[in-house]
Amino acid sequence: MDSGKTKQRNFVLVHGVCHGAWCWYRVATALSSAGHRVTALDMAACGARPGRADEVPSFEQYSAPLLDALAALPEGEEKAVVVAHSFGGQSLALAMERQPDKIAVAVFVTATMPAAGKPMSFAFKQGKDFFMDCTIQTTGDPQDPDETFLFGPEYMARRVYQLSPPEDLTLAMSMVRPSRRFLNDATMNGDVLTAGRYGAVRRVYVVAEDDEWKPAEIQRLMVSWNPGTEVKALQGADHMPMFSKARELSELLMEIADK
Repeated sequence: MDSGKTKQRNFVLVHGVCHGAWCWYRVATALSSAGHRVTALDMAACGARPGRADEVPSFEQYSAPLLDALAALPEGEEKAVVVAHSFGGQSLALAMERQPDKIAVAVFVTATMPAAGKPMSFAFKQGKDFFMDCTIQTTGDPQDPDETFLFGPEYMARRVYQLSPPEDLTLAMSMVRPSRRFLNDATMNGDVLTAGRYGAVRRVYVVAEDDEWKPAEIQRLMVSWNPGTEVKALQGADHMPMFSKARELSELLMEIADK
């Protein structure tokens, strides 16, 4: 690394539904090769972490790996550039509210981006639901059930990875795990996000223009709820820009961090 040209940044990468830290392997390699510090996290019961989705009692516990990673940053150290994909935007939003002083910039990559003053579940309910060969199972209290879901191979191929390299789709089919939806969670449905904390963090939204699952108009709708959000667009990106546009996304993240 030429320290005269590149300042080392601290990137924290947060995956989306059914995925894990593994999905960032291309982007993490590009960022670390450029001299940056990179931490790709597994949320609770995701990726390589033990446990099952139905054993995670709350959205707060699901998001604990991110909250803990930010809390562990020493005071005065370089703030984190937190990059969240898909459902990971909800965990990022909670982290922005809890620890705004630890985040230099929050980057939402075709991610769910809630609005201050609205329940996080409101944003989650926008856009298309799961269908085709996806699996949804009921779990928990029969009087107040929650759901876990898992992407089906056909759905992944046609709606999620349709522009991604076939080897990455093959990897994903072997790695995805069921995720809990937290439909009835107190944090997801509460008045949690405030303009003074969540709304005070610099944020950038990366629109995946060819996302078949979370269409670009839904992405921009969420941006409209958050005045001041910077918007960057990736042409030819499906719901998995870290695969379909890995080089372009990596360069864009470094550009955002250096601004």
